[in-house]
Amino acid sequence: MQDTTNADTRLALDLALTVRHDGHGGVADDLSDPAGLTAWVRERADALPGCSDFAADETTLGAVRDLRAAVRALFARAVRPGEPSPADAARLLPVPEALTRLNTAAARTPTVPVLHWRDDAEPVVHRQPSPRGTDLTAELAQAAIAFLSGADRRRLRACHAPRCVRYFLKDHPRQEWCKPSCGNRARVARHHERHRKQGEGA
Repeated sequence: MQDTTNADTRLALDLALTVRHDGHGGVADDLSDPAGLTAWVRERADALPGCSDFAADETTLGAVRDLRAAVRALFARAVRPGEPSPADAARLLPVPEALTRLNTAAARTPTVPVLHWRDDAEPVVHRQPSPRGTDLTAELAQAAIAFLSGADRRRLRACHAPRCVRYFLKDHPRQEWCKPSCGNRARVARHHERHRKQGEGA
């Protein structure tokens, strides 16, 4: 099936999904160090213009991780009344703090004044993003804002298969899990739980 997810939605989801199940019952963080952030950004150079030779430092890593915490808190709000990802349940930022963090990051885009002067009007100055540089955190924050304010937000769900900590977009009415392997794990877990209860009742 062709992926029709727009670039902002994909970028916002990809940022959230840098927190993932590690395959051993724990949670892994793809952005645990500057090298991890560097690799993650370079893999998305098409969606992040000007970042093909990006190299992260500790300051940028901290800013992106702070932004990710805000995005995941707002994802948890977006999936209500459903439960948030288990990775977030015990450590969610308060929504007002998450909103402030997201909006502050989005405002970091450097702008320049641009003069417009039509023949039949007075000169007017508008501000537009500077072509000389981009702020990674601002771009990610703006992508998250575009996603959270758009129609795709209503399709967002947290996957509650055993050990999964992912958010996903629901593609069809009966979809409960982020991927088939999670559905299989959930069905096996339910099967074992039913047999355990039957054994207790015998």
